[in-house]
Amino acid sequence: MKPRRQFTVLVMAANREAGDPVAEGHKLSHKCLVPVAGETMLGRVLGALDQSLHVGRVAISIESPDVINRDTDLAALLTTGNITVVPSAASPCASVLRALDDLGDPWPVLVTTADHPLLSLAMVDHFCGKALTSEADVVVALASASRILADYPDAKRTFLPFRGERYSGCNLFALMTPRATRAVDFWRGLEAHRKHPWRLFRAFGAMAVIRFLAGGMTLTAALAAASRRLGLAAAAITMPFAEAAIDVDKPDDLALVEEILRRRK
Repeated sequence: MKPRRQFTVLVMAANREAGDPVAEGHKLSHKCLVPVAGETMLGRVLGALDQSLHVGRVAISIESPDVINRDTDLAALLTTGNITVVPSAASPCASVLRALDDLGDPWPVLVTTADHPLLSLAMVDHFCGKALTSEADVVVALASASRILADYPDAKRTFLPFRGERYSGCNLFALMTPRATRAVDFWRGLEAHRKHPWRLFRAFGAMAVIRFLAGGMTLTAALAAASRRLGLAAAAITMPFAEAAIDVDKPDDLALVEEILRRRK
């Protein structure tokens, strides 16, 4: 049965890094066009979304529809009318804010990325279902280090150290209400100054950052601090799927993803 509230999905597919090693390795302009086990990364993400009853309309944030039209299968998807393209902006957060304006009353919104070819129906449904019952304004998906390393002990992930557990992001974000734009706008301000760590200290307070870096803050405490700072309710959903945290940033990641897909077959 279709849920009463469906998500507008925004898939981030713009090329953010000049000389991306994955795209360059395949002589392509965009990483999202790189084939994984015979299908583009973007195509795999769209396929997982298409299966979920939690998903309503889908928008792809990218520089131009011309990029997608370079691939025959992706171009055919655009002709169905179920998927639209919204122009990206100068940064990921600026692109999200622009898309929210362009889409018009999109709530709730699920934001994901095109370099997540292991995204599955089970992941989408788990995250969306939990987000809808969270009563939060913004929700982020995380996978624990213990879960990831149990299944993939050699996986190279970036883990955020909290007291009791480390977590990796899963490139799934739920913007449940218009208040969630405060979080996007706040992070956009930090994007422009990511090479100046003192901005983080000024934003959250020195002691909070020191505690986080020292692993002395629990995930719950960190979410509470973020909620107070931003004037909204922030929540995290721990994903039971190790693969939810495996995206493709480097050629080694691509090799791991292709190996996982071979095992599935």
